[in-house]
Amino acid sequence: MSNPHLAGVARSAPRVPARVLWLFAAAGLSLANGVAVAASGDINADTHASAPASASAEAAAASAEAAANEDPSTSDENTAAGKSGDNTKSLPAVQITGSRSYAEKNQLPQTTESITAKQVSETINATDASDALKYMPDVLVRKRYIGDTNAPMSTRTTGINASARSLIYADGVLLSTLINNNNQNGSPQWFMVSPQQIERVDVLYGPFAAQFPGNSYGAVTEITTRMPKQFEASVDVLGSIQHFGLYNTHENEPAQQYSATLGDRAGKLSWFLTASHLDSFSQPITIGEVTQSTTRAAANLPVVTGAIADRNRTGQPVQVIGAGNFVHTIQDNATLKLAYDFTPTLSATYALGYWQNSQKARAQTYLQTANGTPFYGATTGNVNIGGYSYSAATIAGQFTANNVEQEHLMQSLTLDSHTNGPFDWQLVVSNFYYLQDLSGLSTGVYPAALAGGPGRTTDMGGTGWTTVDLKGTWRPQGVAGANIASFGAHFDQFKLVSPTYNTSSWASEGEDGSLFSNSLGKTQTFALWAQDVWRISPSLQATLGGRYEMWRAYDGFNFATGSNGIGVSINQPGLDRNAFSPKASLRWDLSDIWSITGSFGKAVRFPTVGELYQTVQTGSTFVQANPFLKPESVLSGELALERDVSDGKLRLSVFDEYVSNALISQTSTVPGFATPVSVTQNVGRTRETGAEIAGTQDNVLIKGLTLSGNLTYVNARILEDDGFVSATGSTAVGKQVPYVPTWRATLAATYRPDNRWAYTLAARYSTRLFATVDNSDSNPATYQGFQSFFVMDARVHLQVDKHWGAALGVDNLNNRKYYLFHPFPQRTFYAELKYDL
Repeated sequence: MSNPHLAGVARSAPRVPARVLWLFAAAGLSLANGVAVAASGDINADTHASAPASASAEAAAASAEAAANEDPSTSDENTAAGKSGDNTKSLPAVQITGSRSYAEKNQLPQTTESITAKQVSETINATDASDALKYMPDVLVRKRYIGDTNAPMSTRTTGINASARSLIYADGVLLSTLINNNNQNGSPQWFMVSPQQIERVDVLYGPFAAQFPGNSYGAVTEITTRMPKQFEASVDVLGSIQHFGLYNTHENEPAQQYSATLGDRAGKLSWFLTASHLDSFSQPITIGEVTQSTTRAAANLPVVTGAIADRNRTGQPVQVIGAGNFVHTIQDNATLKLAYDFTPTLSATYALGYWQNSQKARAQTYLQTANGTPFYGATTGNVNIGGYSYSAATIAGQFTANNVEQEHLMQSLTLDSHTNGPFDWQLVVSNFYYLQDLSGLSTGVYPAALAGGPGRTTDMGGTGWTTVDLKGTWRPQGVAGANIASFGAHFDQFKLVSPTYNTSSWASEGEDGSLFSNSLGKTQTFALWAQDVWRISPSLQATLGGRYEMWRAYDGFNFATGSNGIGVSINQPGLDRNAFSPKASLRWDLSDIWSITGSFGKAVRFPTVGELYQTVQTGSTFVQANPFLKPESVLSGELALERDVSDGKLRLSVFDEYVSNALISQTSTVPGFATPVSVTQNVGRTRETGAEIAGTQDNVLIKGLTLSGNLTYVNARILEDDGFVSATGSTAVGKQVPYVPTWRATLAATYRPDNRWAYTLAARYSTRLFATVDNSDSNPATYQGFQSFFVMDARVHLQVDKHWGAALGVDNLNNRKYYLFHPFPQRTFYAELKYDL
């Protein structure tokens, strides 16, 4: 009897040709950028936006924003006036010169770090939206090269392979790919927002806001994009070149990017169009190596030279034979954002986005035969390397070619009420869909495989997700009242489609062979949440909230072919879980510039589709993964002491986090099979305790010099892991949690002698990481290891006039050669020229 899952497993997603390139994309509602600060006299709002230092200032800011919204002609730069919280005094007009963070606008209790578009333009060599986070405290985006689509975000307690433990939004639209929790197909969709669209970026730390799901326990990144207030256009040209040298690879890897924007506002309608084109070459992403042979070569074996003796990450001897995945990527994206003001207090924003990626990867061998011919292995036979015998087929397996063709489409609709009266509401609906997502991999002998031949093709077309968020804000005593309540409902559905086919021509997109493996499944969440901000006294404010979630996984299906050629399929049972997550925060303003905030939050992170329905293969037998993974349960707390003044801020935070049933990929045994395999399992308990100091200060020693940075210490330990099995008898208990460094730091200095020039020198530092739960990867200075690194960057930006801007920069100025599993970029030079109409 035929299996219905197998019958429909051929590519069902429509193929969209590259000429559809100029479909449009963007992200939802453009948030207002005005903030008013009032006191007993005229003062200027400082640009280091943070929570108001007193209740009167908070009331004035809210009243000023309400006044501005009542008059549609009032811009963020105009003055605004209002009444104080006790309704007995009229406040003088103040000038609005700064912008508030996402946390302030939504009265969220999290510690927040922010960066504006101007700061990004002046101080960061940025090629995509993720680069805006380069110097944020406790944030690392694992970006391996310009144009990298596998770039997850790590935070102070989560690792670079845990993409589902943090959230990325653009104007409230989800960019996180919550179909998996890894550094590959779970990486965020950064490319749907270009740097030219960004108004500001805010990073909110910890799971202390009820409006976010449990995936927020690392951090939430909110990207606020902008909308034009009058006609505008720009063109931006950026070029870079990386000098890379490792083993016997010595190459220059160039990249070029062209970007343009066009927008206008006419009455109630505003629109913004952006487009970009990227052509980039990467350094090798993988290193080819074979385990050191112990078998002496027979006298008649052909001699192959060029291998380099080294050790792998566990310290075992290997022979390095080449490098792979030199990626050439060509990407295009276009975004269109339309906003319409139905009334002065009701607006709608529609965004439509398209992105395409065409990627090819090649390999390089260090080996050569006696007559100098490059050697890539063979299907049969053995060769002599250094007097030892090696399988030619094993060598051939280290050299592959692969192609990627992707087309993703994003849509969102936002309806927003902003009366600043007793009640406001917001609705955000979004959909992300993989029109095409094909990955082809050769299995034949390289370099003949470049032209085609046997291989495998994975088709993720049809994968995607839909989200709906409805939020209300109730102010029973007005915007300056002692209580402001917010509440909402959330719905999401994530769908994974991932069949892999055998094919006789891997480079041809039109041919599919037999099914090799498949993973299908869906998850769905419905949630209700509420939060109340209660000003107990002028200097004391409490935030209480809770989130109730109903989650289920269904339609799970797995198919895989074992090494014996026999395929096994299984329909996975459905799962459902419910969870409640309480939140509490208390802020005490010690003075006008000092405050202390204590926060507690529970977070529940449900497994992703990829974690539930991945496949496992042991020898000649295929075994389906355990679909009964428990959700991660997190108890998190933070105590933050903060000093905030007009020209700088300083924060000291201590934090503690317990995670029960942490979802970590580790080596274990599958019931009924003696051989350990790698599989995602629940680790009993982990704990991450740490402290952080972060700050920024203007005019340090001399006028125009700004310093910012952070230093963070984390003691991350595994407390319990009954499921871990080690062939060597090692244990995971007491070991460092994988992918979380003990120390991390950033420091950036920017000197602005006038309003035209900005000189920046920045540094990033991290101690080494472990990738295994028993910390058995003892040698980090090799492929698949995770080294410590200290990297310096520099940028000089010149604003020639109101139209022309230019910049020169360099990343990895000190040319640190290091691995984060992959070889990371070495010294890279940038040149940029921009014209604004």
